[in-house]
Amino acid sequence: MRSFSLPLMLTAALLMGGFGADNGGAQVQDSEFRPGVGDSRFPAGKGPRICQDQGHFNFHRLDGRFHAFGELLRADGYQLEPLNILFDAGIPQRCDVLVIANAQPSDLPWDDYPRPTPSAFSKAEMAALHDWVAGGGNLLLIADHMPLAGASADLATAFGFHFQDGFAARPTAGQGGAQGFTMPDLFRAEDGTLADGPITDGRYGGGRIAQVATFIGQAFQAEPGAQPLLVLPPGFVVLMPDKPWVFTPQTPRTPAAGWLQGATRDVGLGRVAVFGEAAMFTSQIASNGQSMGLDAPGAEQNRLFVRNVVRWLSERSTTDPEGSSKVVQETGGPGR
Repeated sequence: MRSFSLPLMLTAALLMGGFGADNGGAQVQDSEFRPGVGDSRFPAGKGPRICQDQGHFNFHRLDGRFHAFGELLRADGYQLEPLNILFDAGIPQRCDVLVIANAQPSDLPWDDYPRPTPSAFSKAEMAALHDWVAGGGNLLLIADHMPLAGASADLATAFGFHFQDGFAARPTAGQGGAQGFTMPDLFRAEDGTLADGPITDGRYGGGRIAQVATFIGQAFQAEPGAQPLLVLPPGFVVLMPDKPWVFTPQTPRTPAAGWLQGATRDVGLGRVAVFGEAAMFTSQIASNGQSMGLDAPGAEQNRLFVRNVVRWLSERSTTDPEGSSKVVQETGGPGR
């Protein structure tokens, strides 16, 4: 893990230049990404259907910054489908897993968003999503740092997770008292920050996962019944600036040790996995040419982690020889 020293007044350009990453639109998809999957869980194109939300001004889409996520899952045998709909009309029955990655309420520049950040989803959409999951659907909800956490906060609350529309980071002291942060953030099994469970214990193949990397996101808390996955260690804080990526000595900060950046929950007959950082699921190139995400140093097991998250969400799903998906509950009966 590297530490970067930065001035106390951090603008988007200075901050992300120091991190080797980018703010806003400067990140681009890694078009050269190769999945490197030699042990596919399903025959090509015959696995469960993964529907990716692209109807809510999503910052991460299959045809953009989530390109590598889609390629990784296709290499594992899953069917990938972009979904350009609002959810109040219902989620298509063919979707075994719905992925929502960094939904936004509009296409406004982040600095122009009001505070608090408006929800990307209507009340009717959130009710429909909850009913769909409770009836046997499976949701992967990813919402990054401010303002993306705020855009999905109401939806997360509907499932028992409470997002903070800020930045989760581990501050460090640099030369001359300059403010710095570490990146990537490493979650390890050996210190309990990477929790043991079905996603990490090797039951889906590939062995146990010892370490997962994330790349600056948000932190959240969960109501009882959730299973932690990524637990922030001592030293982490949540920074709550007035504008994204603009920090001053007066920026409010809250200790966040024990808060979460990843967790799961059963909801009725369905499942939800929630994460507070998106780059860990894909591969992006920063404006300085550095890699963020699956190909970054420290993220060597992120590929397996991502595959296992989707496997856990979809493990009740089967696909018939014609390629149409259905859900079979643990009792063996039809799901929906």
